[in-house]
Amino acid sequence: MTKRSPLILLILLLMFPSCDNKKKSLQLTERENALLEKEKNFAKKESEYQSLIKMRDSIFSEKDSVETVKVWPPQVFGSWIGKVICTESSCSDYVIGDQRIDTWEFDSDSTQLFSKIVNNHKLVRLYSGKFENNEVKLHYKTDSTADKSVEMNILLNKISANKIRGTRTVSVDNKCTAKFSVELTRLSK
Repeated sequence: MTKRSPLILLILLLMFPSCDNKKKSLQLTERENALLEKEKNFAKKESEYQSLIKMRDSIFSEKDSVETVKVWPPQVFGSWIGKVICTESSCSDYVIGDQRIDTWEFDSDSTQLFSKIVNNHKLVRLYSGKFENNEVKLHYKTDSTADKSVEMNILLNKISANKIRGTRTVSVDNKCTAKFSVELTRLSK
């Protein structure tokens, strides 16, 4: 028995470090995997950071090639009497033949062109505007808190000294559309 004891002891000693090595090897693999995951996350953040740097640099380095007009041209600027008539409609809110007469005021501030629609000295609607290629483009959209999503686009492309004509398109909840003819007559001073 004594001869077997050292042999058993030797076998046991060889087995225990082997088990310990497996544990250490498993822990080392887990650490390596965690480190690889951290490196991937860091590489992703580095990529996002580089993209932001490029975007910032492009904003500061490039000048806008399109000069935006900050005032309406004289043939548009000022107050007009507007007559709007519904010509087509798939919306229950708008009936073909309906008419509306309001005062349209084309004005601007230091940041944008706009047009105010006024009725009985009360603001009805405020459109943001553009003047490009001798055309007036007006846009209005309700905000996200409104009951209905309404988007209005106006194109005024027949401009003379005392009359402006064009069309207005209204979309409600992206479900129906109504089209209107628009005729503006300059208010006499």
